[in-house]
Amino acid sequence: MSCLSIFVDESGDFGPYNPKSPYYIVTLIIHDQSKNISKQVQSLNDKIQSLGFNNDFVIHTAPLIRREEIFANESPNKRRSLFISLFFFVLKSPISYKTFVFEKRQGEATLALEGRMAREMSLFIRHNLQFFQNFEDVVLYYDNGQHELNRILNYILSTELSTYSLRKVLPKDYKLFQAADLICTLELLAQKYEYGELSKSEQILFHNKRELRKTFLHPIQKKRFISS
Repeated sequence: MSCLSIFVDESGDFGPYNPKSPYYIVTLIIHDQSKNISKQVQSLNDKIQSLGFNNDFVIHTAPLIRREEIFANESPNKRRSLFISLFFFVLKSPISYKTFVFEKRQGEATLALEGRMAREMSLFIRHNLQFFQNFEDVVLYYDNGQHELNRILNYILSTELSTYSLRKVLPKDYKLFQAADLICTLELLAQKYEYGELSKSEQILFHNKRELRKTFLHPIQKKRFISS
């Protein structure tokens, strides 16, 4: 059976507009399961082990950059190495991605934001319906981290596709879910780069704006899903 995997992650929340966090970002990692990624997964695991972590270690990019949580005591070089390891895993894997960036509006109600998201994401599926219909099954992988997004995703797939299934995931079990997290972070950085809003911790990890753009943003954007 031909099967398409869609791994979903988000950056942001459905709370009131906050100038320090003005975006809600959703990334879909799109993977035709007939294209094996075991070699890329093994290479990533080997790199993670060489840095002193086990295979199920989760590279969560936002706290990694900010030096928070389990990354609080890690050096900039080790954190950068972890980030680059996951970054090259994405570049080398036969996958593509679609990111939706929603700029939250001051005073906008949660339902209004949900409506904007549902419309834009539904249009993406509709405009590429032939691609999705080429597969006998479409499997959505999400950790159910935000119930509003979970509701939107269920509505979109049930409306636009004749068949699909859902699987709740743990980040440690799927490298492609971690890949979705990395791309959410890079697409957020692209927004901050454009408006000159990079934080000190972001500039430390990526060295400077030029390297962020040349080494990370431009290469990753070549993996964007090309609509039919």
